[in-house]
Amino acid sequence: MLKLIFWLSLLLLIYVYAGYPMLVWLISRLKHRPVNKSSHHQPAVSILIAAYNEAKDIEATLRNKLALDYPGDRMEILVISDESEDATDDIVERIAKDAPVPIRLFRQVPRQGKTTGLNTLHQHATGEILLFSDANSQWDTQALRKLARNFNDPAVGYVTGKMVYVHQDGSLIGDGCSAYMKYENWLRLQETRIGSVVGVDGGIDAMRKQLYQPLRADQLPDFVQPLKVVEQGYRVVYEPDALLKEEALTDGTSEFSMRVRVSLRALWALKDMKQLMNPANNAIFAWQMISHKLLRYGAFVPMATLALTTLYLAPKAGIYTLAALGYIGFALLAWQGHKKEKGGEALPALYSIPYYFMLLNLASYKACVAFLKGEKKVIWNPRKG
Repeated sequence: MLKLIFWLSLLLLIYVYAGYPMLVWLISRLKHRPVNKSSHHQPAVSILIAAYNEAKDIEATLRNKLALDYPGDRMEILVISDESEDATDDIVERIAKDAPVPIRLFRQVPRQGKTTGLNTLHQHATGEILLFSDANSQWDTQALRKLARNFNDPAVGYVTGKMVYVHQDGSLIGDGCSAYMKYENWLRLQETRIGSVVGVDGGIDAMRKQLYQPLRADQLPDFVQPLKVVEQGYRVVYEPDALLKEEALTDGTSEFSMRVRVSLRALWALKDMKQLMNPANNAIFAWQMISHKLLRYGAFVPMATLALTTLYLAPKAGIYTLAALGYIGFALLAWQGHKKEKGGEALPALYSIPYYFMLLNLASYKACVAFLKGEKKVIWNPRKG
């Protein structure tokens, strides 16, 4: 029985992280659904920004949006301040006075979170396309054009861009910054080729206003809204040329906390949208959701069973001994990565991949425990919070 658990756990992990991506890649070669993009398609857009105590970043974010290469008469920016207690509101109003495109400020009192704020902004938006930006998001000047061109295809309802990490001076660290982001972005590209992606960044997204559905305050808009678009029969696609630049987090504690919050709300989203995991509705997308999201968030279970069975079986046969040594070595590299990061060192892939893999799965474990307890996160905080 222990040997069976060992092999099932190992095969499940291989499937989640390698088998599923390879199958998606293979299907994309057999059944490619191109997006009918057009650089001449420039619909009216509304950029929606939810902010809470963002005095440090909101001016740079607004200046960034005003500098986008897009016709000014087809743009507007809507900001909702979630009962900010700092100078956020004053900064937005000051910039709005001289802005070449309309900037409107709304104040949400009492504080109700990002999702409720976006529901409010949606009601006041006049654009055909809604764009979602975090209050500290810096977009490439061509990002809006790159997102908008996808909506030339009437089958496309939602578009997500590509996040790249930068140094404090704004220079790129790398394509996707980390092995994890490179992996996720590659997978999104393959999923787009077969139909729709099942995960978006949230800080550089766009959707048709007509498809927007108001969400409950506890629902994660970055996760649920794209699923609502798929449910309505439209595609959710990835645009790799629409770049969102964010400073790389060097604080593992902040990264872990953020991952727990996002994972918890994503689990509730999976529960709310469980009908999309029914193969009778859309077999391909149901398979994608189960493989890319449900099994990924639950991967800590086969990780734990693999560790326990490996250690128990290690004395019995050579292959299990090698597996135990490999598992221990992987865990030690992750621990060393954690220690080096706390010491302020830059992490090479040898340490960063095991460390980030463990961090993500520990965050999923903590989120699953909170989910089973019925906990929910409503109040939104910036990514670095």
